[in-house]
Amino acid sequence: MKIASLVVRAMPADFPEVKSSLGKIPGCELHGASIETGKIIVTVEDGAGWSVTDSILAVNMTPKVHGVTLAYEYTDEGLETLEA
Repeated sequence: MKIASLVVRAMPADFPEVKSSLGKIPGCELHGASIETGKIIVTVEDGAGWSVTDSILAVNMTPKVHGVTLAYEYTDEGLETLEA
């Protein structure tokens, strides 16, 4: 499993369109937004047929998105090879 949290910057007037577009990206889930700061918080998770990288790229290329900041990233890959 891989997951990432993103801060998406957009003009508040464009939030409805941006949120709608983000909701169509595989593995993307919206968690909150601030009209005052122009930020939308989302997470992206990998799944069958897409990767976190694909979803992050799609968020960044969404029309009317001005910028994306990676706030957190997690992967459990390789954990099974670690000894306790």
